[in-house]
Amino acid sequence: MPEPLVLVSRDGDVATLVLNDPERRNAMSEALGEAFAARIADLAADAALRAVVLTGAGDAFSAGGDLAMIQARADQGAAGGRAARRPIRDAMRAFYQLFLAVRDLPCPAIAALNGSAIGAGLCVALACDVRIASAEARLGLNFTALGLHPGMGATWTLPRLVGPARAAELLYASRLLSGEEAAAIGLVNRAVAPAQVLPAARALAAEFAAASPLANRGVKRALARSAGASLEDQLSFEAAEQAQCFTQGDIREGLAAVRERRKPAFS
Repeated sequence: MPEPLVLVSRDGDVATLVLNDPERRNAMSEALGEAFAARIADLAADAALRAVVLTGAGDAFSAGGDLAMIQARADQGAAGGRAARRPIRDAMRAFYQLFLAVRDLPCPAIAALNGSAIGAGLCVALACDVRIASAEARLGLNFTALGLHPGMGATWTLPRLVGPARAAELLYASRLLSGEEAAAIGLVNRAVAPAQVLPAARALAAEFAAASPLANRGVKRALARSAGASLEDQLSFEAAEQAQCFTQGDIREGLAAVRERRKPAFS
């Protein structure tokens, strides 16, 4: 019996998800997307979860969109012409959502880019909260080099991370970067030696997990909405989140830990 396309392991309140199609370099297929969305739904319903690490099996995080699927869409477009545009649009929008389900996690998600993350594969990493990459990994959004407009949120996430001018250059040219170059422009949080990618991601996940889960889930909601919010609206949201925290036990445990000069044990 074949192994699942997405593996899940748990270490206390931190989960690790592994894209598990190494023979195809974890290409973004519909089957992989359906398995991924199902695992994300399970984790999103887990109130005890405090952080998730996402990585890829083998030597790549994900080499990008499944070429057979892309070819099938190109054949559909060639055969149907303008009449094919709407069904292709609807199919691609549904496909995006399978992988962008990672944004539905209520806790922080860390992409551990153990190897190449190209096209749609990098888009999934950009949908996570934090990215740690191998210094030697190849990263890029190569859509235009295929004759294809970027998808899966690339034109939304990339400018917010590296700024509109850099995003334009990377998207127009389909330029690939090393992990080290990506860290220098803020595309990933840091670049480390290849063998240190997963340990570094798990160490960071442990740091997140040590903080108040109630507060961190509020931070995730706040960051997700901030791009479209005014300052006044965001201040109201923050005040409401703080009011919720003041009615829960974590704030009392945090204050006690400060007074007693110890690490807090949030519940």
